[in-house]
Amino acid sequence: MDAALFNRLSASVRAADPDRYFAALFAPPPQRPHLLALYAFQAEVARVAETVREPMLGAIRLEWWRETAQSAARGNPRNHDVARALAELLAQRPVTLADLEALVAARAFDSSTDTHAGFAELESYVEATSGAVMRIAAKILGGDPGHVREAGLAYGLTGLLRALPFHNNRHKLYMPLDLLAALQLTPQEFFHLPHGDEKRTAATRQVALRAREHFLAARKGPRPGAALAAILPAALVPVYLRKLGAPRDVPIHRRQMALLSAAVKSRL
Repeated sequence: MDAALFNRLSASVRAADPDRYFAALFAPPPQRPHLLALYAFQAEVARVAETVREPMLGAIRLEWWRETAQSAARGNPRNHDVARALAELLAQRPVTLADLEALVAARAFDSSTDTHAGFAELESYVEATSGAVMRIAAKILGGDPGHVREAGLAYGLTGLLRALPFHNNRHKLYMPLDLLAALQLTPQEFFHLPHGDEKRTAATRQVALRAREHFLAARKGPRPGAALAAILPAALVPVYLRKLGAPRDVPIHRRQMALLSAAVKSRL
């Protein structure tokens, strides 16, 4: 990857996804461009739902990205920085077109009216989105994708909790329906609950407990080895869970220190 493209990708990922950007800095230099290509692609497909109001428009934009990945796999990338970076990623690393297509397909949920019946469906979604990004990153680094499942679930569930105000404003439900039913809440009622409401707090606490359980399982699991940089974003889970609902986000320097600490220990 030429220096100009690398610098543009770095700036793009740092702005859109600082957690993964700073984690990528702990990867061996030859592999950083490929991680940035993956993270830039992830940011683009995750952003689709934020820019559309109709499921059909979301499907059209996701199809554009699926076709972009396909043309990159053929060695004929579109005139787009992410497309060119994907072409190099697919040519030089053990990442397949199917990996990227599955990531696009999973994001269809975000701009749809679909919901999750229970925690099993919610965690399947997380595994197919945030978890898949972590597995693909592990492949890029030559690590074992099977060792990142718990970290991916922990980070993905935490991310959904952090984005809850945004999702509620969009009236997009990620919380399991059976969890809301147990609290005698409909989705529409949940969307309008104020911060600090007892039922809203009870719902988010259940998801936070799941995230914490997955984080502890990841910490107790096998050392990530070569996949360390892939799972590093999950080192932020305890920090984020402590700050849920706070008026200000976790300062960037605290995130960097948490990532550095995990990198030095070579585990979460």
